[in-house]
Amino acid sequence: MEWNKEALGTYSPNEMETQWYDFWEKNGYFHQDPDSSKEHFSIVMPPPNVTGQLHMGHALDNTLQDILVRFKRMEGYNVAWIPGTDHAGIATQVKVEQQLAKEEGKTRYDIGREEFLKRVWAWKEKYGNRIEKQVRRLGSSCDWSRKRFTMDDICARAVREVFVDLYNEGLIYQGQRITNWCPHCHTALSDIEVDHSDVQGHLWYVRYPIVGEEGAYIMIATTRPETIMGDTAVAVNPKDERFAKYVGKKCLIPLVNREVEIIADDYVDLEFGTGAVKITPAHDPNDFEMGVRHNLESIMIMNLDGTMNEKAGEKYNGMTREDCRKAVVEDLEKLGLLDHIEDLTHAVGHCSRCKTTVEPFTTKQWFVKMGPLTQAAIDAVNDGKTIFVPDRFAKTYNHWMENVHDWCISRQLWWGHRIPVWYCDDCGETSVSKTDLTECPHCHSKHIHQDPDVLDTWFSSALWPFSTMGWPDKTDDIQQFFPTSVMVTGYDIIFFWVARMMFMTTHFMKDIPFKHVFIHGLVRDSQGRKMSKSLGNGIDPLGVCEEYGADALRFTLVTGNTPGNDMRFYMERVEANRNFANKIWNASKFVIMNLNDYDPDFTPTAEDFTLADRWILSSFNDTVRKVTADLDKFELGDAADSVYNFIWNSYCDWYIELAKKRIYNSEDERSKKTVQYVLVYVLTHTLELLHPFMPFVTEHLWQHLPHDGKSIIVAPWPQPNTAWDFPEDEATMNTIMEAIKGIRNMRAESNVPMGKKAPVIMVPADEAMAKILKTYESYFHVLAFADKVTLLAPTDAKPENAVVTVVPGIEVYLQLKDLIDVEKETARVQKEQDKLAKEIARLDKKLSNQGFLSKAPAQVVEKEKGKLADYQEKMASLTKRMEDLKKL
Repeated sequence: MEWNKEALGTYSPNEMETQWYDFWEKNGYFHQDPDSSKEHFSIVMPPPNVTGQLHMGHALDNTLQDILVRFKRMEGYNVAWIPGTDHAGIATQVKVEQQLAKEEGKTRYDIGREEFLKRVWAWKEKYGNRIEKQVRRLGSSCDWSRKRFTMDDICARAVREVFVDLYNEGLIYQGQRITNWCPHCHTALSDIEVDHSDVQGHLWYVRYPIVGEEGAYIMIATTRPETIMGDTAVAVNPKDERFAKYVGKKCLIPLVNREVEIIADDYVDLEFGTGAVKITPAHDPNDFEMGVRHNLESIMIMNLDGTMNEKAGEKYNGMTREDCRKAVVEDLEKLGLLDHIEDLTHAVGHCSRCKTTVEPFTTKQWFVKMGPLTQAAIDAVNDGKTIFVPDRFAKTYNHWMENVHDWCISRQLWWGHRIPVWYCDDCGETSVSKTDLTECPHCHSKHIHQDPDVLDTWFSSALWPFSTMGWPDKTDDIQQFFPTSVMVTGYDIIFFWVARMMFMTTHFMKDIPFKHVFIHGLVRDSQGRKMSKSLGNGIDPLGVCEEYGADALRFTLVTGNTPGNDMRFYMERVEANRNFANKIWNASKFVIMNLNDYDPDFTPTAEDFTLADRWILSSFNDTVRKVTADLDKFELGDAADSVYNFIWNSYCDWYIELAKKRIYNSEDERSKKTVQYVLVYVLTHTLELLHPFMPFVTEHLWQHLPHDGKSIIVAPWPQPNTAWDFPEDEATMNTIMEAIKGIRNMRAESNVPMGKKAPVIMVPADEAMAKILKTYESYFHVLAFADKVTLLAPTDAKPENAVVTVVPGIEVYLQLKDLIDVEKETARVQKEQDKLAKEIARLDKKLSNQGFLSKAPAQVVEKEKGKLADYQEKMASLTKRMEDLKKL
């Protein structure tokens, strides 16, 4: 048996992590061919934008996926983790347009569509691999040979296939409907491309005169007076008795003097404004729906760049929205129709790319008819074929699916999948085709032109679970790896992506896209705020990797994580987890340094094992079972905590300390071989348990241990050895450990120097416990710095002038008189009491001040109360300590 016997140096993650990733990739460990003899485990990576830079959300998402993939690979599954990137229609086009303007002072219209697309593809080739390199730095073990791009030939073919099939089924149509519109990017937007933020605005109260009733009016409240000229009705709630007399009558729209009907509709909120609302179907999504219900006229009073057009009136034609608003308010005031103005904070949509205020516009767009597509996708979740983790998100999914509107899939961009529709200039027919057309199929005219729009980016990513595997061809990958096993994603895109993958896949594959949807939350800063450029609180994952290592970052992200919940990110925890990696490194270093005479052929018998051996082997079995069960349940944070506690506490702090005497004892060769065997066995397989979470340091250390494997990444997942389940020995060892911890705590509280030996007196509850303590007395000498251990019967007189702690079945006494300088320790405790007393008095006074309590935010008050409780607890501890010192 050969292994790397080179001595371990100092733990330095940067270079080591990069080298091991190259080793895995070059040896093909990320790739597995389809193998029908094995159960498959597959994931398609949520494709980051090709324009993107790795952020903490990506880091969390990729870490969770990689943990599952590495775990299943080690369990022997046929694994495929398919990576890829999204073409990010608007984001990428904006980047290239900005570059064009900056470097050449031109717009895309100056160079034309064909030349502009060449520039975009060149930009993609230059910058598109950046995000892939960053994903590699994290340690993501995805199969790069299966890499996809939403606009590569394979995905493009799938997009054409789906569009044409849906069109032929009558599920894609073109129509005039309202959508989010960016006046700067000149395109319709999906909901996820709109950021809603609170802005300080106003509510204008305007009188609309009642036709034929001198002096009578109905008063409306609006946040957008600049759209008054597009009003085609005023609506009230049918239950609102205040306006019942007006329903069916007509009122006059100010400024344009248009007569419109006052209608009743349940949508109107009785509590908002006056209870009467203006209806502008062309410029508000809710008004649009009301317009459809009541057959109202829809009047577009704006141009696509957000300026006013001639339908707004000659005076306002050509004005910006902002200027028009000022002018309209002034004119209403002059006419005596503006009643009053109120301040109002309300949410306003902005384009996520250029931050321009979004305008709801009624334009001609392409839509997917959602009604016929959703039921199979709803049934898949309700029937348990696809399971949300946590399951509460199934309600979120179902609510959106059951209330979904038709999906606007066209975008007025040049970068993206161009809509495969051609129009004949001669016969006027429309043709849809999976291949490019050069003549009209109806009249054979060459005078045809393709629809200039492209498809919404989410259209192609909705096909991701099967387009990545080569559909519509029946590929080997589809037959082996579809449906995928799990989709790991954030709760913020359940509507926009998970739902769309579900209905597209159930429709075209007649199957679910994934068996589980594992939902995680957002990574927030240490104050609980969402990370954003505007706040300047974003943390670069790559910077963290460079300073502390990817292992430390990954472990921080998973141990702070519970499914579906947001987590706060603290750099202190990253540093602590780097220290954890260093702890494992040093423990491994100790083991490796003591393997010079290691016998790989030696196997101990049960009789060779000491209590400590049986305890660590049995505890390891428990840890394997717990970690495996938690990973299967997607409780990744709990699994990581179990490995952490076992390594740090059980293996490093307890077992290694007990092993040292036997390692250094050359007289008992068999005992030495046994402890070497246990040290290597437990360390090797614990590194394997830890590998999915911290892949780099575990590979490096594993390679220095004796075994037959080539890489930890393909080592078998550890299994519990049932012959080494020793529950009674575990219980015995745990009792001894509790007693030792009690002694350690008493020593620490009494400021007894670490190396100073102390006499320990114990009173076992019965003969059985007395036998255990006598048998394992040596453990107290090694781990509790006891120079003498005395056992007393329960009936014996208890020691005087000693501190005591009680653990199940044992009273433990520590006589301190000869261990500490009583006078010096008393002075120290008194000084701490005085300092604490001042702090307690200050906080008491502060929390008795009604002015502070009434003005300070609730969280500040609670924080101060928490401090006071901590100080009072510390004071109680010091008081007891002082009482103990008086006895000495």
